[in-house]
Amino acid sequence: MSEAIAFDTHRFVKHLTASGFTEQQAEALASEQVNLLNSNLATKADIESVKAEIEALRQETKAGIDSLRQETKAEIEALRQETKADNASLRQETKASIVSLRQEIKAEIEALRQETKAGIDSLRQETKAGIDSLRQETKASIDSLRQETKASIDSLRQETKADIESVKADLLKWMFGAMIAQGGLIVALVKLL
Repeated sequence: MSEAIAFDTHRFVKHLTASGFTEQQAEALASEQVNLLNSNLATKADIESVKAEIEALRQETKAGIDSLRQETKAEIEALRQETKADNASLRQETKASIVSLRQEIKAEIEALRQETKAGIDSLRQETKAGIDSLRQETKASIDSLRQETKASIDSLRQETKADIESVKADLLKWMFGAMIAQGGLIVALVKLL
């Protein structure tokens, strides 16, 4: 215990001696009552200490979530930039291929022009499929990261809740123990009177 419980032993001893106890019996009973109170009751300082620990845990959890949020945001932004760069590169490559094909088409006869058109259509489909595939991969990565983040937050929330419940249970045990001890002491005093 970090501080003693206020208990007027002098008044307690006076009351017991007035009820027929010897002064030595009354002082011994008062001393035991003080020991019982100091060893079994949580003080305001104890409760404030537990509250401070809970608040520190809450702040730590919040900081962890904020840090995870920032990391996730940064990773998503990096992935967005990579995807944008890949799309720009793919666009440049496709554009260069089309220009090259266009110059070849001018030199070719009509039949070759038709073959080139078919090649462009095929290339367009491949490019579209590549972009769609890249889009799906990016979406899957973001969804996976979102699930991992959610799982981490849920885990932290459960741990924090379990810690709070444990502290509540301990406080209730202390309070019930003290109430039972006081009840037993009162019954003993009544029997002695």
